Amino acid sequence: MAREPRTLKSVYQEAEGKRLANEGSYEINSASYQEDVAAAIQLYEECAQIIEGISLFSRNESLDDIATSDLPYLLVLYHIAELLQKVSSSSPLERRRILESAREAYERFLHLLDSYSILSPQDGKLFAEYNEDPTGFSTISTKDPNARRNAKIANFKAEKQLKQKLEYMRRSPRYLEDGGDDEAVRELYLANTALSVHMSFQSLEGINREVEVLAQAPVPLIPQFTTVEQDERRRRESMSYDDYSEKLDAPLQSQVGFIGPLLSQEGKPLRPFTLIGNRQELQRGVFRPGHNLPTMSIDEYLEEERRRGGIIEGGGEASGRQPEPDEDNIEKADEETMKAREWDEFKEANHRGSGNTLNRG
Repeated sequence: MAREPRTLKSVYQEAEGKRLANEGSYEINSASYQEDVAAAIQLYEECAQIIEGISLFSRNESLDDIATSDLPYLLVLYHIAELLQKVSSSSPLERRRILESAREAYERFLHLLDSYSILSPQDGKLFAEYNEDPTGFSTISTKDPNARRNAKIANFKAEKQLKQKLEYMRRSPRYLEDGGDDEAVRELYLANTALSVHMSFQSLEGINREVEVLAQAPVPLIPQFTTVEQDERRRRESMSYDDYSEKLDAPLQSQVGFIGPLLSQEGKPLRPFTLIGNRQELQRGVFRPGHNLPTMSIDEYLEEERRRGGIIEGGGEASGRQPEPDEDNIEKADEETMKAREWDEFKEANHRGSGNTLNRG
């Protein structure tokens, strides 16, 4: 069974009850407060839909054409904007979206009142200034510090007087909403509307100031979300050393154009290089402070020195082996013959033990 549509009066009273229950509360960030604010906004938006559906207000009418009992519904858009500013947000971007929604509701509220010529001459002038530059609007146009201070004091006094007038009217039996004098009740509603207009301009100025502050907020980094499978694969890859290479960098000569031997004949390095240990030492030291990435391994260094003849190989049995003489190399044969003759002459001139005089008495 479908639920019967509720009347505008019942929805409005429920919305007012939600709004007034939290008025003056300082726990604006609590979950219960935000839930009540969201519920009140939803109810006021339902009121706005009903008002539009039944065409309660028409731009072809004047203020006198509005029934006294319908005057409170002029404030539906104002209450929506007012409550939107109380909605909490988790980021500057989200806050800006909320403020823009509140700005739109304030604008629609002021346009509605302007169409009925409800705005006072001073409020009408302010509304014209706002329409010329909505994002730069301010209730105090002057830049002189003393003039701005006086204007702020005047705004505060005007707001205080409007609130005092409303408080007095609500305490008087003549202004009772139910059973009071129709003209007195009408005056009470219009006084409440005037206060709402005043607060709307203050809020629009506050929105502009808050948007300026939010524009200076740093842009948050967009988190990179990964799946569980991607995280597991990345973990396995970081722990796998099957394709590990001891050569962490390309050879230096291929990087910067160095060629030739590593060391000179005197043993001085001719180009930079770094000696590295085994794989385990690399794994332990790769995250240490000041770790220098290697350019070649020990095996590569030895191979380089062996290529340029800097390593003497042999020893043991191999050292006693004489290379086979090349019979076709006459110069080499003459050189070997001369060395043999010089050695024989040296042995004849220096008998064995002739130079050892340390043990003689």
